[in-house]
Amino acid sequence: LLIDERILADTDTLMVFGLDHLITEQEAAPEEIEAIKQFLRREGTCLILGPHHDVGFSEDLNQRQQEYTHHGDPLVPRQQRFGKYTRSLMQGVGVPVENRYGLRPATVKGTNNQLVPLSKQMDLDNHKLLDGVATFNFHMHLPHYAVTTNDDKLIHVLARQPIDMSHPHPFIEAGNREFNMFLWMPPAGERAGDILLADSTIFTTLFGGDESLERFWKNLAML
Repeated sequence: LLIDERILADTDTLMVFGLDHLITEQEAAPEEIEAIKQFLRREGTCLILGPHHDVGFSEDLNQRQQEYTHHGDPLVPRQQRFGKYTRSLMQGVGVPVENRYGLRPATVKGTNNQLVPLSKQMDLDNHKLLDGVATFNFHMHLPHYAVTTNDDKLIHVLARQPIDMSHPHPFIEAGNREFNMFLWMPPAGERAGDILLADSTIFTTLFGGDESLERFWKNLAML
């Protein structure tokens, strides 16, 4: 079923999660991209995009092993790449973001995977989406949403997640201590709606959840 007016006519918030493997070569159809552009021209609309991780994209097998050791999940192979559909949709709609890696978030020592709090940019959070939100939920391999534009007015990184530094990773070796977790594109030009980027794992209790995560969901519902 294509994303078109049958879905969008009575929709305010559209959530598109990228759990399709790259090898399936799924891409958004041109008519889907155009339909979503038209959807976002309406006041009060929101598009939430969640391409999942991109583990082991390098041809270097040593790097793949390093990434695998870093996240520590035996159920995820040394190469597991998600999100060609959402990537094509982001390109078509004009979202300057790429999902990269699968990073293990930092947790508080001595706890059962209690996350180290997010680094938030509340001065940029016009909709107060992170008001009362300290953490999302734990997942062993989360994507870094790399911003691919220098235009700091086009897209804002609202929250970054500290990384588990106990095992090396190419992203850590490049000097990073946090990864982009939650991003917002405010309305611009003909687009009256908001665009948000957040991983699909924070929209389910499958990987845990607490009052902080519930508050995040409530804040989104009020958008």
